[in-house]
Amino acid sequence: MDPRDTPGYRLHRALSSLTSIDIDQLEPADQERISTATTLLEQVDVLTQPNTTRDGDIHGES
Repeated sequence: MDPRDTPGYRLHRALSSLTSIDIDQLEPADQERISTATTLLEQVDVLTQPNTTRDGDIHGES
């Protein structure tokens, strides 16, 4: 299976690309954009990963 076909591949690549940027060399507005984009991608990454620590239904108890 091609790893590019796995869920989260593009998300991981985008996050890796953003975190490799030396933001100290950028203008403050661009630093803020990179920081915001990184935070959003990290949040989406958490939401798309299966939660292996939780037992049972994701909706909680009925």
